[in-house]
Amino acid sequence: MAVRGVLLDFSGTLFRLELGAAWVRGLTNVDGTPVTEAQQATLLAVFTSGPSKHLPAEHRAAWDRRDLDADTHRTVYLAAMRAAGMDVGPGVAETLYDRILGTEYWQPYPDTVAALKAIKAAGVPIAVVSNIAWEIAPVFAAHGLTDLVDEYVLSYVEGVMKPDAKIFQTACERIGVAPEHVLMIGDDLVADAGATALGCRFERVEPQATNVRHDALLTALRAHGLAA
Repeated sequence: MAVRGVLLDFSGTLFRLELGAAWVRGLTNVDGTPVTEAQQATLLAVFTSGPSKHLPAEHRAAWDRRDLDADTHRTVYLAAMRAAGMDVGPGVAETLYDRILGTEYWQPYPDTVAALKAIKAAGVPIAVVSNIAWEIAPVFAAHGLTDLVDEYVLSYVEGVMKPDAKIFQTACERIGVAPEHVLMIGDDLVADAGATALGCRFERVEPQATNVRHDALLTALRAHGLAA
């Protein structure tokens, strides 16, 4: 059956959080020394691979529901960063968190624009489906991609997270396409592949660095006749 709608994950699929030295620029430890590269790497790990040992025990129960509520998300990440950063100065964790919620550090994969344009050229509607606790439309706007996305279906807005079939059902309804005619592309074999419970097709892409992964999105689309 022909694909008549496409659902796309956000982080690790269309965009990747890539934090350079600017992320900690101007920030200091309690003794006034600059935040070091080693500290930056540890703080970055909190965002890219989860809090692990850095999340205080009293916040662990909230971790699993962080993408359902903006306040919960902020609370658990700030707690993890403070614990991981150890001697960072007052307000440093808050500044780092706020910078990540902006647009500067979210980089599109090399084929993101081409993939979105190919889907649109095929006359197929697009919904971005993400487990996330803040608005991501500004990231697309910052890269001139606003007109290429029809719907954003976000966990913190919908009150449900992938892999729950409800969020995929909502996305299919928003773009007006039955699940059996929808392709979901994402990097997570659990969360994103949850779409298959509804009968959607699924293609996985590796959540690699943007300078390593060049055409995974286009390759996924070609497998379903949506890109040349």
